[in-house]
Amino acid sequence: MSNTHFTEDHEWISVEGDIATVGITNHAQEQLGDLVFVELPEVGNTVEKGDDAVVVESVKAASDVYAPVSGEVTEVNQAVSEDPNLVNSAAQGEGWLFKIKLSDKSELDGLLNEAGYLATL
Repeated sequence: MSNTHFTEDHEWISVEGDIATVGITNHAQEQLGDLVFVELPEVGNTVEKGDDAVVVESVKAASDVYAPVSGEVTEVNQAVSEDPNLVNSAAQGEGWLFKIKLSDKSELDGLLNEAGYLATL
């Protein structure tokens, strides 16, 4: 899992080549509670690091999920649109949100490893 990075905003990003899979951390889904709605980005959209990329809504609140890196959205996880609870049950697995083609791999350098992320909690 050394190719997985984290943000202080509770996103995780797993990189294979120049494609990264993005989701929210287990801690984030626990804080949000049961998700009832996930609004995914459009495939082909370009996002900049720090942009709002996804909106997740729980019974408690709506929350933005930010793009941890810049690039083009190449795929979205339709399963979480149909069943937002997937994010609750497998936030760092089958509950991933979208995939992005990295436009600048150096942006990964500013992200946290798992130990660094856990230290922020």
